[in-house]
Amino acid sequence: METYRWAILGCGSIANELAQAMQRHGRMVSAVANRTHEKAVTFADTYHIPKTYSTFEDLFHDGEIDIIYISTPHNTHSQYINEALRHGKHVLCEKSITLNSEELAQAKSLAGQNHLVLAEAMTLYHMPLYKKLQAIIQSGRLGNLRVVQTNFGSYREYDMGSRFYNPALAGGALLDIGVYALSFIRWFLSAAPDQVTAQVKYAQSGVDEQAGILLMDPAGELATATLSLHAKQPKRGMASFDKGYLEIYDYPRASQATITYTEDGRQETISCGDTSDALWYEICDMEQAVSGMGNEMHLDYTSDVMDVMTKIRKSWGFSYPEESNAR
Repeated sequence: METYRWAILGCGSIANELAQAMQRHGRMVSAVANRTHEKAVTFADTYHIPKTYSTFEDLFHDGEIDIIYISTPHNTHSQYINEALRHGKHVLCEKSITLNSEELAQAKSLAGQNHLVLAEAMTLYHMPLYKKLQAIIQSGRLGNLRVVQTNFGSYREYDMGSRFYNPALAGGALLDIGVYALSFIRWFLSAAPDQVTAQVKYAQSGVDEQAGILLMDPAGELATATLSLHAKQPKRGMASFDKGYLEIYDYPRASQATITYTEDGRQETISCGDTSDALWYEICDMEQAVSGMGNEMHLDYTSDVMDVMTKIRKSWGFSYPEESNAR
């Protein structure tokens, strides 16, 4: 398979992880850009990246770049995705990929018009464990799915100017951590949810600090998610079937699951993949999609999750400044 030339837009912590994943596997990022050019230069020096840009426009116009990885704040994603696609670049964007379904639909249309791959950097879709679990489920040995439950809670100090709590940076639990829980749910549901309800507790800044979400799909499969930015919880996911249930901890990058068979209580441990290679699996699947050898980026699931998050925020009457200004 062809080796592609990657550029990183935004030098936050997850961008460091992607550059490190490349290095571990003998690859090098080709270029980097950041709002603060000095930070881009430091990042480039750290990872031996040959090219930096003084403006983002220089990156978009660079004909030697194939794929742009975007890891800037949520509220900037739509703008940068669209610019990259207009200039013929494939895009892998950190979650949440956009603020809402309307923005994502526009980006998908641009990608289609330009015959480009657009994807969200949702690690769990690329972990070998989930692909192996799908094979087990498809075999029928667990029976029909009934319930999916997820938790995701982190403890973030009350700093209303931080990206977690700042509405101007599209903060809040739903876009920051809820996207993981909902992506886990979508992986197991047989169809997109058509019934959605949610409760919310707001932080002082006005963003969603905690939420409880209840979903159901047309097959009657039920799912719940509990989210918090100010209460630590285990990242636990559970899917319950007629003949057993599976449990996964640290599910965004999981490499192990436990299946308990309800008839006799027997337990089976499924191990597959390596958590430390989470971003490398993502890179490989993205390059495979760009090459045309098969697309495992699951933009359809990303769209379903974004539809759910958009419906939830509309039901709350909660919007971000960019959305309010666009009306």
